[in-house]
Amino acid sequence: MTAPDGLVVVDKPSGWTSHDVVGRVRRLAGTRKVGHAGTLDPMATGVLVLGVGRATRLLGHLSLTGKTYDATIRLGVTTVTDDAEGDVLRTRDASGVGDLSSYLIALTGEIEQVPSAVSAVKVDGVRSYARVRAGESVELTARRVTVSELALLERRGDELDVRVSCSSGTYVRALARDLGEALGVGAHLTALRRTRVGPFDLAQARTLEQLAESFCVVPLDEAVAASFPRRELTDDEATALSYGRKLDPTGAPGTVGAFAPDGRCIALLEDRDGVARPTVVFAPA
Repeated sequence: MTAPDGLVVVDKPSGWTSHDVVGRVRRLAGTRKVGHAGTLDPMATGVLVLGVGRATRLLGHLSLTGKTYDATIRLGVTTVTDDAEGDVLRTRDASGVGDLSSYLIALTGEIEQVPSAVSAVKVDGVRSYARVRAGESVELTARRVTVSELALLERRGDELDVRVSCSSGTYVRALARDLGEALGVGAHLTALRRTRVGPFDLAQARTLEQLAESFCVVPLDEAVAASFPRRELTDDEATALSYGRKLDPTGAPGTVGAFAPDGRCIALLEDRDGVARPTVVFAPA
């Protein structure tokens, strides 16, 4: 039996790639039409949002939302990958590192961040990590990201437990690297757990074992309502929109979910050039 259209919120296990999880969920859902929003490194665990059926068309919009992580940073050791999976480049004494407050504040807000060289960023059409693994030296350009929270939760000698809330495209590994550089001792990421993607958090997430026992889907209409501002349509507007026609502007910034009087999500809308244009049309099914 094929699962209904909607989102599946997975608590990804360590050691699995995001593609591995998609493959497993395809088998559980009985369809190949499954994709994910926002990749997690194999080392990382936590919230990975997958779309099933028509909900795969939501994923490009969901991946633009904010995310929260719990992370552990080890001071005094730098690695090739900026995390625990890479070879050690240098070890330094971090015992003299004192108060971290000003350093954490400096990495908060809108910042220019250079992604890790072993990231999925493409350089001339090839993933940066593929170039590094092929022995190339890669220098990526900085990009503007927003770190709304970088809070120290606990310190155990050279190990720091932190909570990070940030925009999509932020690399927590790079935050660890940059913190270490600012402190003059180097650092790398030893653990990463994503606790939230947009409105979806660990409370809604299910392990693959739990999903194998009971496959849990957030229905498409509910997923859109949770993720975007809502616009109520008349019957005539719902019919027009289902054929891709434009409507009067919503007056809201960004993406809006448009719902028929019977509660069905008809489309996602964005105001452009004085009208509301559908970016994704879901109905008729």
